[in-house]
Amino acid sequence: MEIIFEVIFQFLGELLLQIVFQFLVELGFHSLKNSFRHTPNPVLATIGYILWGLMAGGLSLWAFPNSIIADPMLRLLNLIATPIALGLLMTLIGRFRARKGQDLVRLDQFGYAFVFAFAMAFVRFVWAA
Repeated sequence: MEIIFEVIFQFLGELLLQIVFQFLVELGFHSLKNSFRHTPNPVLATIGYILWGLMAGGLSLWAFPNSIIADPMLRLLNLIATPIALGLLMTLIGRFRARKGQDLVRLDQFGYAFVFAFAMAFVRFVWAA
């Protein structure tokens, strides 16, 4: 039973770390959205979110160099599960913002949120000790 709680807390720790970084990036994009005059090409926007995710992963390694999840198979599962969970969470936040009449950024959509979170999780998967 103790192992189950340990695994759950490991996943929740990684998820919480990525949620914090994703919300900070979303806040940054919401503050910058008025400075953009045109909508960027979706391919370029996707590449941009990949780069932002890679940078966020690097920054998270600087702050937290060790992976919270020790088991290699669970780390692989985390590489898939966490970006899906964050994509769904950001979609819900986007719907909430839309209902309130707030402007949305691309990170409020599942695909862009997933790409960002996957890039961040990939960096942590490869380089976290």
